[in-house]
Amino acid sequence: MTGDRVQPKLIIHGGAGSSLKGKGGLEAVRRSLHQVIESVYAQLLAGATAPAAVVQGCQLLEDDPRFNAGTGSVLQSDGQIRMSASLMNGALQRFSGVINVSRVQNPIQLAEVLQESSDRVLSDHGAAELLRELELPVYDPMTEIRLQEWLQERQGNFSREMAGVVAERELVEDNAGRGTIGVVVLDQYGQIAVGTSTGGKGFERIGRVSDSATPAGNYATSRAAVSCTGIGEDILDEALAARIVVRVIDGLGLQMAFERSFQEAHQNQRDLGAIGLDAEGGIAWGKTSEVLLAAFHSGEKIGDTLEWQSEELVGYVSA
Repeated sequence: MTGDRVQPKLIIHGGAGSSLKGKGGLEAVRRSLHQVIESVYAQLLAGATAPAAVVQGCQLLEDDPRFNAGTGSVLQSDGQIRMSASLMNGALQRFSGVINVSRVQNPIQLAEVLQESSDRVLSDHGAAELLRELELPVYDPMTEIRLQEWLQERQGNFSREMAGVVAERELVEDNAGRGTIGVVVLDQYGQIAVGTSTGGKGFERIGRVSDSATPAGNYATSRAAVSCTGIGEDILDEALAARIVVRVIDGLGLQMAFERSFQEAHQNQRDLGAIGLDAEGGIAWGKTSEVLLAAFHSGEKIGDTLEWQSEELVGYVSA
């Protein structure tokens, strides 16, 4: 880039968990993630700000029924869908979000509106009132696959810990993992933002709060930003997103901050993943789970982590 502009960077994820069911599922997820990367990166090159690009990316992922956020969210134990999302503007160090919101197409849109509010995190009733104030249309995010998944689990009295990370037909017979979506952006003005959105872990107790609308799962400053996925309780116990970013603020490089944090998470037997970037344009990802469904744009090319089988807990692309 010319002048005082920097090369935009972008990394997104569609969840973490156990392996996808066959190559067809993997290639379908790859196409979905790469299409989002291409669309959002084009907007960044056209001058979009980091928060705007994050919201766009989250909306595209929420609208893809393959992922557990927005359309295609998993059902809770009572058969209802309750979603959570948050947005953090690193330049302003400002966090906003909604928790357990229903009947909306894009929860990240509510988090975006709340950036300008004095009350920036709303739970179920407050989020429902905000929906009415904004006059957004009522929307049903349920899909047939997620309904069948819930009906099957009900027969077993909800014995599974979580629903599948990705909506695949095979999930009606077998479990596949953990679901959330996230977007982390460095724009050409050198500013950072991050967004995370989820339908929850599925089959959970009514009122359970995920990590996605907390700084443990979604955090940014002007120096770095991180979005998490996996078992929400594990992410909360590690305060993972905030821990990684604070380590960068304290002087560790992004790669080392990820490595140290994931070593600790592994020692604590956590099941999680994360993506992040820093103000210099470094891109990092990590997982203690089997698979991390992430893709990124390095400024030169698109890459992803779908077949990343390294023994290392962390991957990194330098600025």
